[in-house]
Amino acid sequence: MHSTDSLNDGYIGSGKRLWNSINYHSKDKHKKVILEFCVDREELKKREKEIVTKELLLEELCMNLQIGGGGGFIDYKHIIKVSKSGNEAFLKKMEDSSYREYFSKKLSESNKKQYEDGRRERKYFYDWKGKNHTDESKLKISESKKGKYCGEKNSVYGRKWMSKKGELPKMIKQEEIDNHLLEGWLFGKKIIK
Repeated sequence: MHSTDSLNDGYIGSGKRLWNSINYHSKDKHKKVILEFCVDREELKKREKEIVTKELLLEELCMNLQIGGGGGFIDYKHIIKVSKSGNEAFLKKMEDSSYREYFSKKLSESNKKQYEDGRRERKYFYDWKGKNHTDESKLKISESKKGKYCGEKNSVYGRKWMSKKGELPKMIKQEEIDNHLLEGWLFGKKIIK
């Protein structure tokens, strides 16, 4: 969806997924097609809503993240929300470790750039870059955590990292380890290709 006075303004789309794909695969692997023209923005939103449906979002090559008539996602929380709402194609892409690493890097770079140029504000009272806790603060933090995450209070107590070819590594409960070993899982937290 694009409103312009010049069809030669160079616009090919503004969605994060589209630009991640362009940066990953290159611009020449993508094709811009104008489906139709509308008299005003309201009609354009209405038509996009009719074209970009929930069914279209499920198609693997679809670059849209939400049903038409709105806009793209703003941040990582929105990505998760959209993913949970049925965007199975995006979740499938995220299973690929190289794409997931690439996507994470691009998202991180984008966030840093937005902080630097002022489009996004840090939600902290002040920036900690280049600063450290005092020894006194470190001691207080250490004392406040003592005994809280030990033994059964630890969220990973009794679990082991296991990996299997073609699967993402995961933490396995002690009582499930033997079954996983029989299914070809190995100890360790590394992706086996």
